[in-house]
Amino acid sequence: MDLDLGGRRALVTASSGGIGAEVARRLAGEGCAVLVHGRDPVRADEVARELRAAGGTSDVVLGDLTDDEAAGKVTERACSWGVDVLVNNAGPFVEHDWASAEPEAWLAAVNGNVVSAVRMVRALVPPMRERGWGRVVNVGSRAATTPLPNMVEYSAAKAAVVNMTTSLARHLSGSGITANTVSPGVIVTEGMRRMFEEGAPERGWPQEWSRLEPRVVAEYAPNPSGRLGTGKDIAAAVAFLASPLAGYINGIDLRVDGGIAMVP
Repeated sequence: MDLDLGGRRALVTASSGGIGAEVARRLAGEGCAVLVHGRDPVRADEVARELRAAGGTSDVVLGDLTDDEAAGKVTERACSWGVDVLVNNAGPFVEHDWASAEPEAWLAAVNGNVVSAVRMVRALVPPMRERGWGRVVNVGSRAATTPLPNMVEYSAAKAAVVNMTTSLARHLSGSGITANTVSPGVIVTEGMRRMFEEGAPERGWPQEWSRLEPRVVAEYAPNPSGRLGTGKDIAAAVAFLASPLAGYINGIDLRVDGGIAMVP
């Protein structure tokens, strides 16, 4: 399916690896010029070079979105790039329960997952409004609707992402800009694999991924689809919501989680 994204220009935050890199690849494959964002210049350059080698247009912007000054430099570069599609993918997570989550951890979760996106929206949406077209896709989490007891502050922050996206959609009424959330379930990324491999001995699980993954599906992430998600699953959803074809979809939380949120 042609998503009619040719000629659009996108910023995907935290796209030097993981889900963000898959989103960048998919958007570039659909004809978007993609500004790759990260904090590691080597990893970000690798993704941008890959996109260009495949025939796409891509460049790199670096900066820590949890810092006002650094985020300001990112948005300055993005404004000069000309962003039609903003994908707020940046969102750090750590494992904390209520006993171990100190107030500082809560503040960091909100800054990293919510305020980092707000910084991008405040700078990049006004030019979209002037042009009369734009897309904001915020990456949430299934934890927003099924809070995780081992990620309490992250779960709450992602619920705030869903809430603010709906608010933003209403704020942008009639502007030609839509705002939606894509909420992944348990997605196989390098970071996710490492988290489960490191925690496997404590759970009594095998550390070898080929044996560990079925245990994760069965005991940690049981879902009707019977598998873990991939970055490509999320990228497909983001690309559709970013496209002109999704112009009548606005303010939603699209769960791409294999149905895990329905499992009691």
